Amino acid sequence: MSQPFNDIQQVEMAIRAAQKMVGQATKSMNPEQIETATNALNDAKAQLQDAAKYEMSGELGAYSRDLITKLEHQLHEAKE
Repeated sequence: MSQPFNDIQQVEMAIRAAQKMVGQATKSMNPEQIETATNALNDAKAQLQDAAKYEMSGELGAYSRDLITKLEHQLHEAKE
């Protein structure tokens, strides 16, 4: 396996983990879970930015960026 492929897999896993945490946090509205979800989402965003170095663009990149944007909005709404 090549390094770019492994990095892309890491991004996908980070986004899935953040998605799950955001869902749990917004259901419970627990401030600690919301903070943990925010951190997970920030980590996923950072990994996505790093993966852009390996040409993670196209449909997968666009989908990942859209999903992160939606998760950010969901967390923003939960914090208000």
